[in-house]
Amino acid sequence: MHTQSPQVRMANEIAVQFHHQPTRQAAAAIAQHIRLFWDPRMKAELLDKAQTEAASLDPLVLDAVTYLKP
Repeated sequence: MHTQSPQVRMANEIAVQFHHQPTRQAAAAIAQHIRLFWDPRMKAELLDKAQTEAASLDPLVLDAVTYLKP
């Protein structure tokens, strides 16, 4: 059984709060939240998961990741 990483779970939970907004605005808000409240290791793990487990991420999170890439 595959368990979801905490970063994937949390990012997906954050995304749910922004589904009512237009995609670009929601993705930017999710990225801003992650920038403000996640430590660098958590952000790095999310960026890695976006590459290796993209199917497990909410589409808004995948869009937000583009704002987080260095």
